[in-house]
Amino acid sequence: MLEEFKKFLIKGNMVDMAVGFIFGGAFATIVKSMVNNVIMPPVGKLMGNVDFSNLFIALDGKEYASLEAVDKAGAPAIKYGMFINDVISFLILGFVVFMFIKAYNKLKEPEEEAAPTTKVCSECAMEIPIEAKKCGYCGNTKV
Repeated sequence: MLEEFKKFLIKGNMVDMAVGFIFGGAFATIVKSMVNNVIMPPVGKLMGNVDFSNLFIALDGKEYASLEAVDKAGAPAIKYGMFINDVISFLILGFVVFMFIKAYNKLKEPEEEAAPTTKVCSECAMEIPIEAKKCGYCGNTKV
């Protein structure tokens, strides 16, 4: 059983998948940084100097100056600004993955179609071997 497990782990597709997870995690970090540090500041500026990451609703009824103050007090809060940032990160990541898959499919060699091995009889419409000189169903010789 241990030997079988070792073969499973060493298979090429398992290693490829592990590398994909590692790069995926690193790429997600880059996208999140791009959203938080590049995209959201100008969007917030356009919307009247709003810092999306600092938007929240405190559920304990008290007023807090910032999200850090909520976290420091240990108060429950709905952090909808962080959620907006995460949704934008997800959309960007999804778009980039879509573009990678689209490019990969263009680079991938198209599978060759197999040559047909049958043809249709002109009289009875049955499939017969392509080399047939006479239909085995109706006897037609003009196949």
